[in-house]
Amino acid sequence: DFWRMVWQEHTPIIVMITNIEEMNEKCTEYWPEEQVVYDGVEIIVQKVIHTEDYRLRLISLRSGTEERGLKHYWFTSWPDQKTPDRAPPLLHLVREVEEAAQQEGPRCAPIIVHCSAGIGRTGCFIATSICCQQLRHEGVVDILKTTCQLRQDRGGMIQTCEQYQFVHHVMSLYEKQLSRQAPE
Repeated sequence: DFWRMVWQEHTPIIVMITNIEEMNEKCTEYWPEEQVVYDGVEIIVQKVIHTEDYRLRLISLRSGTEERGLKHYWFTSWPDQKTPDRAPPLLHLVREVEEAAQQEGPRCAPIIVHCSAGIGRTGCFIATSICCQQLRHEGVVDILKTTCQLRQDRGGMIQTCEQYQFVHHVMSLYEKQLSRQAPE
């Protein structure tokens, strides 16, 4: 069902923010080592790029004569119900995903973001992405409003106070980066 959804929705990017095993819970390793067929969709891992904080898999999807590319980002340095030790890796990942989405063009299909429960780390990633865009385009950001909207859309987004504070920390770092880049 997962790969059928990816194919049906023309998903160009998946962001996975969980490890395969955390506190005796497992996330299914839903991608192949090299190649597999699920529900008529052939999934081929073309290349794996390792960075300090995440792995990027460049994947080809085929169904019939149609072929599409997919980028699978696997962020591995974020423990469940906690926050990463450092903010820059998350900010870097958010920017990488934004750039990949821009390469897809203005009609970029939905991006899949998931962690283990789909609310804590996923909420932080989505909030950070939204807030970075707000800060760039409007010059101001409302993290509380963004969090409240996310929670209306999906209950429990950004699970802990620590995660909420982390989003503030990441945005503070991003604002400083933007200030240094601004022309005087």
